[in-house]
Amino acid sequence: MKKVLLATAVTVLLSSQPLWAANVGFDMNINIGNGGGRVVVPAPAPQPVVIEEPPEFIVPSTLGFYVAVGVPYDMVYISNNYYLYRNNRWYCAPRYNGPWVATSYRRLPPGLRRYKYDRIRAFRDEEYRHYREDEGHYRGRHFRPGKVAKEYRKEEHERMKEERRWDKEDRKREREEYKHGRHGRGDD
Repeated sequence: MKKVLLATAVTVLLSSQPLWAANVGFDMNINIGNGGGRVVVPAPAPQPVVIEEPPEFIVPSTLGFYVAVGVPYDMVYISNNYYLYRNNRWYCAPRYNGPWVATSYRRLPPGLRRYKYDRIRAFRDEEYRHYREDEGHYRGRHFRPGKVAKEYRKEEHERMKEERRWDKEDRKREREEYKHGRHGRGDD
């Protein structure tokens, strides 16, 4: 048997010598499990999200949830989570600075799914314009997460408490004026 195989191999080599002279090559490829010839190229990893300081969040009344302003990212705070919209993809994190995990559209809170992000940006920009114009007297809800957030909430609570006290005093003064018949006569 060995002699037959050796003789066959020598015969093939000698008969194929003209092929070598003609620069004709023999090539064999075996592909297993290549997905039908498709080559899948993974998407490049997104640049990391770096937020050094807690961003400011405001609530456009139309939306009803917090939207970040003053940062180069499209970020919202809703349902005790932070959501980031980047490269047509949603990411979720328990804190404003991550760690960010990709999430599906179906897993977003219903309030966030209600709008396309272009509309959210438009509402955010309009509210932010009001915020900057009335920064000292802005009546909308806003906060900054982290340690500073507690101070903001405390200051906002104190401010609201003081405004309620002023409103109460104004109503009391109006009742007294009405009671004593001084309303609408201009005899102060």
